[in-house]
Amino acid sequence: MQTPKWHKYRVTGDKPCSLRDYPTTAQIKQPDRDELELMLRKCREAIATEQNKLYAEGKQSILIVLQGMDSAGKDSLIKHIMSGVNPQGILVHSFKHPTSQELVHSYLWRHYLKLPEKGQITIFNRSHYENVLISKVHPEIVLAERIPGIDSVKDVNKKFWKQRYEQIIDFERVVIQNGTQIIKIFLHLSKNEQRKRFLERIENKEKHWKFSSDDISERQHWDQYQAAYEQAISHTSIGRSPWHIVPADDKWYTQLIVSHIIIDKLNDMNPKFPPVSSAEMDMMRMARERLEKE
Repeated sequence: MQTPKWHKYRVTGDKPCSLRDYPTTAQIKQPDRDELELMLRKCREAIATEQNKLYAEGKQSILIVLQGMDSAGKDSLIKHIMSGVNPQGILVHSFKHPTSQELVHSYLWRHYLKLPEKGQITIFNRSHYENVLISKVHPEIVLAERIPGIDSVKDVNKKFWKQRYEQIIDFERVVIQNGTQIIKIFLHLSKNEQRKRFLERIENKEKHWKFSSDDISERQHWDQYQAAYEQAISHTSIGRSPWHIVPADDKWYTQLIVSHIIIDKLNDMNPKFPPVSSAEMDMMRMARERLEKE
């Protein structure tokens, strides 16, 4: 089976984004179980190998931004593609409703605090983009930030959103310039597939804990969320941090595509094990001799 053509899911930013132009389903026939497992295992091994170099090198890092509608498969994606990675070199952060402490700072403050250290891969399961997604659908949320000049929902206008997109671009530009590469993934789920997954959560007792009545309420704003994603992606898929709109209806395909996106980024970064000096080599030879004589 050939490598999935993941490049076609990258948003170039040369025209406004329309989610209708991107599929939600797999674009290749699902391979048999053994072949699929072999492909995914090779992907996990490739990520683990390069991540090991990244961690040892200690100069670069990766931030993976995962966004998607409720039940798009963010948790299962993280579980499957990162299962072989050294736990010391990866962190996952989920951003819920801001705390009272977080609300007395800029909305980007809590995201700065969770950026990866040198050598790490950090995943934002939902991210700073919630501030132009859920806040776009429910602009009253912005009022809790107590921003000067934003006194009512009417003040949360086009000018405000344009400024916020620019702030996010500046934030990511600073992050990249300081050695952290950013991979942005939108898990593109169809409304019908979301319905199926919600029903599964209701019918399967082992998945009851995943169910939230809020998810059903937010589903009523489906079209508004799709529009918010299109606008956010259109305004922020630029330069060295483009968005990837990845089909999410078929989880096996999602895992393959996202794995190859991560592998390509790691290969481009080309991390290397730190060189060992001649003095250190001499010390290792002496240590070996002593150990062999024990």
